[in-house]
Amino acid sequence: MAATWLKDAVFYEIYPQSFYDTNGDGIGDINGITEKLDYIRSLGCNALWINPCYDSPFKDAGYDVRDYKKVAPRYGTNEDIYRLFEEAHKKGVKVLLDLVPGHTSEEHPWFRESQKAEENEYSDRFIWTDFCFKGAPGFPYVGGESERSGCYILNFFKCQPALNYGFLNVTEPWQKSINSPAAMATREAIKDVMRFWLSHGCDGFRVDMAASLVKNDDEKKSGTSAIWKDVRRMLDLEFPEAAMVAEWSDPPLALRAGYDMDFCLNHPGGGYSTLMRDYYNHVYGEDPDKNNEDHSYFKKDAGGNINRFLDQYMAWYEDTKDVGYMSLITCNHDTLRPSYNLDERELKLAYATIFTFPGVPFLYYGDEIGMKYQELPSKEGGYYRTGSRTPMQWKKGDNLGFSTADAEKLYLPVDSAEDAPTVEMQENDKDSLLNTVRSILELRHNEEDLKADALLVPVCTEPDKPFVYKRGELLCAVYPAGESTEVDLGCAISGEVIFKIGDASFADGKLCMAAQSFAVIRTK
Repeated sequence: MAATWLKDAVFYEIYPQSFYDTNGDGIGDINGITEKLDYIRSLGCNALWINPCYDSPFKDAGYDVRDYKKVAPRYGTNEDIYRLFEEAHKKGVKVLLDLVPGHTSEEHPWFRESQKAEENEYSDRFIWTDFCFKGAPGFPYVGGESERSGCYILNFFKCQPALNYGFLNVTEPWQKSINSPAAMATREAIKDVMRFWLSHGCDGFRVDMAASLVKNDDEKKSGTSAIWKDVRRMLDLEFPEAAMVAEWSDPPLALRAGYDMDFCLNHPGGGYSTLMRDYYNHVYGEDPDKNNEDHSYFKKDAGGNINRFLDQYMAWYEDTKDVGYMSLITCNHDTLRPSYNLDERELKLAYATIFTFPGVPFLYYGDEIGMKYQELPSKEGGYYRTGSRTPMQWKKGDNLGFSTADAEKLYLPVDSAEDAPTVEMQENDKDSLLNTVRSILELRHNEEDLKADALLVPVCTEPDKPFVYKRGELLCAVYPAGESTEVDLGCAISGEVIFKIGDASFADGKLCMAAQSFAVIRTK
């Protein structure tokens, strides 16, 4: 692991267009992030992940990059982000930018050159078939829009042509190998982008669709992994404290490919999604009857089972604990906010668990106050995700403190509900969700046994009993059920409760927990 600072890192994810608007145009900006650094630090977050802030047509909220080395004018200037890096570092905050290596915008100059009939430096920077009426079986592709005779492969939306990193298994004459000059040129171009931002003060990258680079890759992603290992060698040599977190959700592959961290994301019917929101029963569910069910673990008396999460997590953990970190999230820009189905007490239990687990956790902006998911029309390719990208709610009043612009000019509307949560509302309430987040993160920073690399050992995983896990000399216990319980852990030790939500006690190996409670116990 290259980045030693990750051991005590807690990230705050910011969707820049929705965080804080300092120039009154209705869109959040880089200076807004700089202005709120003290707030971010007060949460206990000492690192940022900023969603794409590069120049873009914004057909996919900035994940369609038009210029990798230029801040989008809607957010400010390159000098603004250089200043953000500088001010963040003064306050002990690291900053990751969002790297989009698998594709560009169709308006990127590289792609415009690649579309030309006359061969040039960028002709093979993207993946083209060799005839205008020859498609690319097995891949999404577009034809008929270019001067060049050929169809080009997409990496996601129609506006995102896939960059050419080569094919591990070449099956067509138009496919290039991963060691071809064209594929190597693409690899070097992305490394050049990374060097640019790192040399200006960025601390690393969250990498979008990290597993998507090499086409016709094998099951172990050998081709894509080889590219990231090459990138890691560059980082270790030139920027040894730079960190990378993968949007891969396969830690055994991602961490061995050179990443410091990999997200544990959504796996319908099992995995991390079963903790916060049973995805199979909502967004991805096909059975209308099941859409009314919710067996998320933290939901009160919902019949959730921690083992639906642990079975996968612990297998990954045991395989990778000496290789890198797994990252749990409260939510992100692609998921429904956890308040969609969890109430404030359930959120407290969920966050307390996430922030006492090993690895490097991520808090999505606004989750600390329980911002609500909004049912909204799609904006910039957001579709159902748009409702999780609404403006941050700072205080009561116009636009909830996000912007001085007229309401109709806002990037997205703010929550119009009378009880819309705000930072101001929760600041002075010691029992608020905001201050619960602050308390548990303060404990995490103060306790060596709660750091990213401290060992995790499950102690009690029986259904209908508290989930108890050991972190070094600390015992952590969470109990989402609606009635109190007692469990004998089979050890003749006692302990001091050093943090709790609800009520809990521990003596002579017996753990007593009130309904919907959480506790951290220092054993004696």
